[in-house]
Amino acid sequence: MDAKLSQVFVLLLSALFIASLSDTSHDEQARKTMEDFSGYPAFTPHSCLSISPSSLSVDIQGLQRQIEELSSFSDSPAPTVTRILYSEKDVLARRYIKSLMAQAGLSVREDSIGNIFGRWIGTEAALPAVATGSHIDAIPYSGKYDGIIGVLGAIEAINVLKRTDLQPKRSLEVIMFTSEEPTRFGISCLGSRLLAGSEELAHALKQVVDGQNITFLEAAQSAGYAIHQEDLTSIFLRKDDYFSFVELHIEQGPILENEGVPIGIVTAIAAPASITVDFEGNGGHAGAVLMPSRNDAGLAAAELALAVEKHAMDSGSLDTVGTVGVLELHPGAINSIPSKAHIEIDTRDIDEERRNIVVNEIHQSAIRIAEKRGVKLSKFKIVNQDPPALSSNQIISTMEDAAKQLNLSYNLMISRAYHDSLFMARITPMGMIFIPCYKGYSHKPEEYTSPENIVNGVKMLALTMANLSSE
Repeated sequence: MDAKLSQVFVLLLSALFIASLSDTSHDEQARKTMEDFSGYPAFTPHSCLSISPSSLSVDIQGLQRQIEELSSFSDSPAPTVTRILYSEKDVLARRYIKSLMAQAGLSVREDSIGNIFGRWIGTEAALPAVATGSHIDAIPYSGKYDGIIGVLGAIEAINVLKRTDLQPKRSLEVIMFTSEEPTRFGISCLGSRLLAGSEELAHALKQVVDGQNITFLEAAQSAGYAIHQEDLTSIFLRKDDYFSFVELHIEQGPILENEGVPIGIVTAIAAPASITVDFEGNGGHAGAVLMPSRNDAGLAAAELALAVEKHAMDSGSLDTVGTVGVLELHPGAINSIPSKAHIEIDTRDIDEERRNIVVNEIHQSAIRIAEKRGVKLSKFKIVNQDPPALSSNQIISTMEDAAKQLNLSYNLMISRAYHDSLFMARITPMGMIFIPCYKGYSHKPEEYTSPENIVNGVKMLALTMANLSSE
């Protein structure tokens, strides 16, 4: 009888061993397939965490107080926020962020252009870290939540995890990116674009100037950064520096609020292109030059602005958008026919090829309009023409798991707005979490998201980072 039991036991062990070999082979093949598809090392299956969603406690009063305090570092009066790169208020706001990181027990460092990093060192510190973050610069007369939630909320997410006594395997890092907004030097996502290894930007920053003819290097030095021309490429990140990147952000659109859904999980970020156009005409006295004799650069710009709208709407997709955000006329007098016109165009799409077709149509329209109106098309420059970014399928899955654990409904959605995540996706798997904002308002003082939305977003971020850190 004992011998028979022994034989059965051996057979069972053999079967389990063979099954384990089969499962291992299958998992390896799945990981290889994901790696081939994404270009990044694939994730292993989720490790089990001892952390319970019910144990996640957000200090929303403290977080709201920090949001208010940060908004006070502004060059415009409340309720508006204006915080321009390397200005005095920007420097003070940076100091405030570094103090919050230090209070959270993070190891803080800055690079030579002011990207700020706060790291919670994991038990296996040599492994690539899980990163999160956003920006704190603000365009003139805007609101207090754009970007801010992704920085202050990230610091609080780490505090939340620390209150659970979690010991992360991978280090967790909060990044405050320099100058996501293009306000001062006309370059959007300056910090993250450079971190992602843009040689073109590293070269351009040696020469670019702002509206007061101050160079980028001079502005950085005035803010206390010991920056030298040869240092710019030294801040480039490698593809193995981070395991993943997740950004928390307000939606900047009305979908989540309109549908009553608390969480958006971003699947892709639309591809933006920026264009500057200059027309030159003859000008003249507004009363003396008859209408048939005019070569009006201002009207050429106005006609091109309407063409931008037409080409975007004719693309066949609601995901195509075109905007003329800047239109400047010279000499800018009511009784003078504009002799020069400068316009700046933003066009975006989730489909890069379709977006590029629109860019080309805008160019052809500019040529035709200049010829028809007898003006010179002195400049048509594509300032940037970035590809779209796709979120990592595995990070999407991790975020979906977090939403289910937190009992939060969610939408899978694309981001039509630009984010630092677009560039972080070039060096590491990326994902984004959206929370609703009032009427979809952003870049204006009415920008708002509720305490409940913030709590949901911070918990989502904390749980997602905890799961990723255990991989």
